[in-house]
Amino acid sequence: MRMEYPNLSFYARAFLIGSIIAPATLVSASIVHSQPNQPNIAGSSMRAPVWMHRVADTRHDGAPNFADLAEKVQPAVIGVVSRTAATRKVLPGQPFQFGVPDQRTPNDEDEEKMPDSDGSGSAQKPNAREAVAVGSGFFISSDGYAVTNSHVVEHNKTVQIRTNDNKTYQARVVGADSLSDLALLKVDGRTDFSYVRLADQPPRVGEWILTAGSPFGLGGTVTAGIVSAREREIGTGASEGFIQIDAPINTGDSGGPSFNTSGEVIGVNSMIVSPSGGWAGVAFAVPADTAKSVIPQLKDKGSVTRGSMQAEVQSVTPEIADSLGMSNLHGAIVANVRSDGPAAKGGLKSGDVITSVDGQPIKTANDLTKKIHAMSPGSSIRVAMIRNGQESSLNVTLDRLPDQSESSSPDPG
Repeated sequence: MRMEYPNLSFYARAFLIGSIIAPATLVSASIVHSQPNQPNIAGSSMRAPVWMHRVADTRHDGAPNFADLAEKVQPAVIGVVSRTAATRKVLPGQPFQFGVPDQRTPNDEDEEKMPDSDGSGSAQKPNAREAVAVGSGFFISSDGYAVTNSHVVEHNKTVQIRTNDNKTYQARVVGADSLSDLALLKVDGRTDFSYVRLADQPPRVGEWILTAGSPFGLGGTVTAGIVSAREREIGTGASEGFIQIDAPINTGDSGGPSFNTSGEVIGVNSMIVSPSGGWAGVAFAVPADTAKSVIPQLKDKGSVTRGSMQAEVQSVTPEIADSLGMSNLHGAIVANVRSDGPAAKGGLKSGDVITSVDGQPIKTANDLTKKIHAMSPGSSIRVAMIRNGQESSLNVTLDRLPDQSESSSPDPG
């Protein structure tokens, strides 16, 4: 039997269908007020304690006006609801992605039924569950193109979105890329959506940011913080370094934007590492420059084409450099070369340290990954390396990077 909840909001109904909401916690702030100077009983003037003056005199004039910024960008931010048959469980203490649905565990009497051999419908279907992922996104054009996370839309062809003016639309999933965790949506029928732009320059560490999304499916919400770090590699298999941010972000904010103070998107919120499964952790966003390279390909062909060497590498650490007798060595050391792959055919071997590609220096494995993935299959590259303490170089003709949706190895392809 289908139950209707006519008085519940769009997001509340989505969570009742197949998601679990953690209890809300109210947090209050204590405010210290300095009192005016008061005479003592002897009639002499008594000054307020120094610490009270310090509290009273503290100002935040250097902070941006987040109210103006929020009013400017929120009309372009959307909520996303994606329904799938698949279910996944996130365990506390593990890295997880916003918007991935908690596993639904209904009581036996609530299990969906399936017809048995006589058609009576009395037999139970043990795994008949609908998972509902509630995420966020944002419009990048007035004609309805919007960005969200790949893990929010899963393998769906359509999703439901809700705009800031409380209107609901069906959106097509134009394309999704699991490696960058980005997806492109399209709402047809309107050409006057509010939209925001991707930033041309990466943010600096310490810059103010405003994030926007739909935490727990509650609807349009903003939080503020700063850029904590850039080029974070956290072992998830993503090919690009993340932007680390300290703004409070929760489940349902996945796919939402992080803005600079000019209202430009500097990153797409994608993942947190948290011991509790809430915002008391470290948040990560896909950089805008990654989105700029991925989104046009998703729009044109629904997928992303990347170059591949088919070799696994890791960054040269000080310990690795010392073991090679070269304390100042930087680059990417080859850990494994796949047989019959481009790297093997070009002559690369395990233990080789790649120091540059086409004359451009390689300082980390992530540097190499980004350079290789940005090239087209069939391209020939010149690889400078160190083997057995000797400098050398060779040519490698790139192949196409295979689908790595299930891969987590630090592999440049």
